[in-house]
Amino acid sequence: MLATRIHRWKSVALGTAAVLVGLTVPALTATPAAATTTAYDSTYYKNAVGKTGTSLKSSLHTIISTGVSKISYSAVWDALKVTDQDPNNSSNVILLYSGVSRSKSLNGGDVGDWNREHTWAKSHGDFGESIGPGTDLHHLRPADVQINSTRGNLDFDNGGSAVTNGGGSKVDSDSFEPRDADKGDVARMILYMAVRYDGGDGFADLEPNEKVNNGSNPYMGKLSVLKAWNEADPPSAFEEKRNQVIYDTYQHNRNPFIDHPEWVEAIW
Repeated sequence: MLATRIHRWKSVALGTAAVLVGLTVPALTATPAAATTTAYDSTYYKNAVGKTGTSLKSSLHTIISTGVSKISYSAVWDALKVTDQDPNNSSNVILLYSGVSRSKSLNGGDVGDWNREHTWAKSHGDFGESIGPGTDLHHLRPADVQINSTRGNLDFDNGGSAVTNGGGSKVDSDSFEPRDADKGDVARMILYMAVRYDGGDGFADLEPNEKVNNGSNPYMGKLSVLKAWNEADPPSAFEEKRNQVIYDTYQHNRNPFIDHPEWVEAIW
């Protein structure tokens, strides 16, 4: 069963009402993510609810690192065919960055295929395809081979030129900007990785920062941009279902920022 999300507060645009009374309304900007409750708050998240800052981050790390099942990198192929299945076509998956629906059978390395995109670039911390961060489904997504290559190991930031067939994604010499519909997804995946992998399990301590060109360092930028993307693009039904499938069927842990996007601001 999908987690029940109940918004306690949310900024509401008054544009329609303003037009009716002849008022001028300023342009809206992204507002902080709405506080939520989920069906897991009294169980899975019970030791995190009500906390902030490093205390919240530490509690979430413990929660999402406990009782986790891990899969091999080869097994990721079949897992992604389930987690990212097109809700309108069970023979296809939805590709990150472009939004294209493509046949599940076209997984591979050739032009026209889709492959396994490490949203947290595997060179940032040098974990490669190791079981753990290299195979964590919460940041692995199907992506077009060529677009995946274009993104490479670039950090995330705004700006650049349009990516060919990228659905609105952009790229420049030192950063990649996903299409608007994927910006929040990317932010929440990156920040999940920063909480999940803290250096205590033999892998690098992954952290977001305010830089691009992080190279092989275990950092990913830019944090301020990722925070803005999280606020501007809240979790979709597709993202929530994906989180549930990973929890129920594969890793048995959750991305807390999909369930509670407001926790991004509470920690960072």
